[in-house]
Amino acid sequence: MLFLIYANQVIADPGLHVSASAIGTQQSTQESSAAIGTLRKAAEQGDARSQFILATDYVQGRGVRQDYAEALKWFRKVAVQGYAEAQYYLAMIYDEGSGVAQDYAEAEKWYRKAADQGCAEAQYNLAMMYVEGRGVVQDYAKAVKLIRKAAYYGLGRAQYNLAAMYVEGRGVTRDYAEAVKWYRKAADQGVAEAQNNLGLTYREGRGVTQDHAEAVKWYRKAADQGLAEAQNSLGVIYCEGIGVTQDYTEAAKWYHKAADQGLARAQCNLARMYVKGRGVTQDYAEAVKWYRKAADRGDTEAQNNLAVMYAQGRGVTQDYAEAAKWYRKAAEQGDAVAQHNLGAMYINGTGVTQDYVQAHMWLNLSAAKGSKGDAFVLNTIAQKMTPGQIAEAQHLAREWKPKSAK
Repeated sequence: MLFLIYANQVIADPGLHVSASAIGTQQSTQESSAAIGTLRKAAEQGDARSQFILATDYVQGRGVRQDYAEALKWFRKVAVQGYAEAQYYLAMIYDEGSGVAQDYAEAEKWYRKAADQGCAEAQYNLAMMYVEGRGVVQDYAKAVKLIRKAAYYGLGRAQYNLAAMYVEGRGVTRDYAEAVKWYRKAADQGVAEAQNNLGLTYREGRGVTQDHAEAVKWYRKAADQGLAEAQNSLGVIYCEGIGVTQDYTEAAKWYHKAADQGLARAQCNLARMYVKGRGVTQDYAEAVKWYRKAADRGDTEAQNNLAVMYAQGRGVTQDYAEAAKWYRKAAEQGDAVAQHNLGAMYINGTGVTQDYVQAHMWLNLSAAKGSKGDAFVLNTIAQKMTPGQIAEAQHLAREWKPKSAK
């Protein structure tokens, strides 16, 4: 998956000689109105450094009231003098619509000016505009060209996204080995998403020799930084005993960390641990709680399993109508197990009005995905249906389209 990590830090323009840390120091020593007055006077006399610092003061509300319109005015004065850092800041304000009307065309224009001077952050953000088609025609090849420039400058998020482009074959020929190379560069700089994906490449053996121990190492680095996806992956590894000694307690610990951050997959995994009593005390009510959290986020497995809990009355009062509701949510997204279960409820009239047409449609859909036994059940209920009902059910199945999670 391509994570779009936006640049929010500045590489100082050599001509301006103002770094982010220097800006912070300057601001901390210019809190008084007298100091701001002196700074403004110098800015009004055309001193680029003062203009730039004053602009950043307005962005951060240091010594003055936060005012993006004023910031934009002063950044523009510096930007037109050719300073890449000011051009980059000006582009960001237009890109984000901070205190001004969002204007992608202006953002693209100023990102490009800064990028042409070698500002890696501007190259990267301009590339993201090409990836998303914001203010420009979507063009992965142009995006890759810009990302590569920023990556060679050592920008970690550019290295990460260049790797992702190689994995997905966007703008370049798919090349897992090249992806690993760039993931590693970004991972070595501490980019958590790169560490996580490097762990995945070692686990699956894509672009590298499969190495579960190496996968665990990189997952852990990302997990220790708080990346929920890596925490969940580490939980899976401990749960299955892949490259480590199987340890349900450790698995539950990492699932919980990711679940607490709202990752639906981890919430579903944690719920299963509570159902089975693995690494935690068996607790159906707690399982229902976590299944519900994941189900509300659209996780189809969680929706199906929450339905099962309602159907069986585990951790909740038995409620077939509620079970049918959750089976339907998962079934409508294309989950074959849920489609089978919903079909079964229509056959029996459990939680829904008995309806062989609906039953046939859902079982037809699940059978097409390889659900075992559904072909036999279809033949059985077909014997209770008229030719017209069968034709209707088949038509519904052909016309069915999955819904996105809500």
